[in-house]
Amino acid sequence: MKCDSLSASPDRAGRYAAKFSDGTVLRLYPQVVADFALTAGRELTEEEFARLRKAAGELSAKNRAVRIVAAADVSRRDLERRLVQKGEDPDQARQALAWMEELNLVDDRETARRIVARCAAKGYGLGRARQALYEKQIPKEYWDEALADYPDQTEALEDYLRAHLPDDGDPKETQRVVNALLRRGHSYGDIRRALDSLSRGD
Repeated sequence: MKCDSLSASPDRAGRYAAKFSDGTVLRLYPQVVADFALTAGRELTEEEFARLRKAAGELSAKNRAVRIVAAADVSRRDLERRLVQKGEDPDQARQALAWMEELNLVDDRETARRIVARCAAKGYGLGRARQALYEKQIPKEYWDEALADYPDQTEALEDYLRAHLPDDGDPKETQRVVNALLRRGHSYGDIRRALDSLSRGD
């Protein structure tokens, strides 16, 4: 297998485009190019080409995994799904996950804690925190621990109501505010108690 051409400079992702005699185009990180001493015109055996493709795929999955984790809190399962969704080979995605875990870069228990803390900071109800854990595919074995000390949201509820309730007490507008709080994960009972507290002037 002959490398017909190798781009002179990397793309925005830091990869070089290598075109081969069978029409294959590989996007290669500098480390892979250096490891295989790849240059335009270099002939590779079938075994070398197979190893090149494998190395390129493994490094691509690892780099993509690092970028995803750096951008957002993700569970192990969610990260694997995203890698495959982005086009990474499923086996290489699993290898990248194992590598990330060895480096303590993926930790479902810690991710669950951060997700719940962020929901609490935004004034969301317990229901929204549970939904966030579900959406991020956090294993249920970590839910109870992460949610155990969820802070009381009474003050957040009352602040939201003060800011959004209509001055004229219009029932339709009041219901719209209540619906918004339900979407934020608050229970109807908690909302009702907050409304009663405000009406009493507590």
